[in-house]
Amino acid sequence: MYQVSHLENGLTVATAEMPHMTSVSLGLFVGVGSCYEPAELNGVCHFIEHLLFKGTKKRSAKEISQAVEGLGGYLNAFTSEETTCFHCRAGHEHFEDLLDVLMDMLLDSKFDPAEVAKERQVIKEEIAMYLDQPQHYVHELLNATLWPDQPLGRPITGTEKSLDAIGRTRLRDYLQENYSTSTALVVAAGKVKHAQAVRAVARYARRMPRGPRPQSSRASNHQQKPRLRLFTKETEQTQMALGFRTCSRHDERRYALRLLNAVLGENMSSRLFQAVREDRGLAYSIYSSPSFFDDTGDLVISVGLDTENLDKTVRLILKELRRLIASPPGPGEMRRARDYVIGQIDLSLESTESQMNWVGEQLLGYGRIFKPSEIKRRLRAVTGAEVRAVACDFFKSDRLNLALVSPLKSDKPLARLLRL
Repeated sequence: MYQVSHLENGLTVATAEMPHMTSVSLGLFVGVGSCYEPAELNGVCHFIEHLLFKGTKKRSAKEISQAVEGLGGYLNAFTSEETTCFHCRAGHEHFEDLLDVLMDMLLDSKFDPAEVAKERQVIKEEIAMYLDQPQHYVHELLNATLWPDQPLGRPITGTEKSLDAIGRTRLRDYLQENYSTSTALVVAAGKVKHAQAVRAVARYARRMPRGPRPQSSRASNHQQKPRLRLFTKETEQTQMALGFRTCSRHDERRYALRLLNAVLGENMSSRLFQAVREDRGLAYSIYSSPSFFDDTGDLVISVGLDTENLDKTVRLILKELRRLIASPPGPGEMRRARDYVIGQIDLSLESTESQMNWVGEQLLGYGRIFKPSEIKRRLRAVTGAEVRAVACDFFKSDRLNLALVSPLKSDKPLARLLRL
């Protein structure tokens, strides 16, 4: 299913052939994101992402979207901590049209000064929108608490101050220096032949700059006790995000952590959902999710609830964490968690877009593509004792961080609860 080729200039082309599909998803991945940005350029990758949609030498911003949507397709992009991706999807017969649009955006965007100024203001409005969404902003606060004074703790969008300091020349220089053949990856998934994709991409590859792969800043940790950050805001609910630093995507414990997350809070059968929502009705939304980066990771528990229920809910969450530390999940719970995680993998890979993301993330993150069967084999091998072991490793007071967006004026009463 998966094939990978490396062109002479270092650009990588990968495909996931799905001949039974009628569509093709195409992704232009670049292995740089906010973790690669110095403090003075915070937000530059996200800024570039926006500007690549704002016009090239042969297409206006409107013509870029029309070139894909006029085929019945879809065009979008995202920036994360370690990756920027421009992606589109349409009928398989339009593969080369889609590729031309993406490569045109990367190679020939104009960075018109008027568009730079306009898009800077658009991103400031995006930042303001997130500030008005407590369920989003609480995670930015948590990141800043988990990873203080380092790239992982800074917002991917940047700040108004950092955006004002990033001009057209710095944007173009950053693109030229970092979006090169050593960091870029073209992935096609769907009804497409690998040889066809390689030939098509090769026509553009010679124009891509070469250069060394940039290095991201390593995460550091000097935490010795629980940390709490409160942002006081008049809201109907308190939004809470409780996070622990965990392991990187290269750590073998990640498989046990995936199953721990399913036991703890990934779905409606999980311990937290049952204890907090179903049994006591303390919250409408409660879930947990892990993130894995090149040198670190985290597991975050997110809750939206009435402020009066905050104390009870924090106590319940900590009780469930202590229960995982004290004893391993039983065989039935392990089977359900394992079947759920494996089932989610299978369901997610049914679409061309999911396959495209799978290939891109694996190649950028590991330099290879893990077959789903290999991931599932690793998950099936995890024992309850290993789940308990990762709980003991990571659920510790000196890894515990809590962020709140709440009408509360003081966090002192809550701070006394934060211990494991």
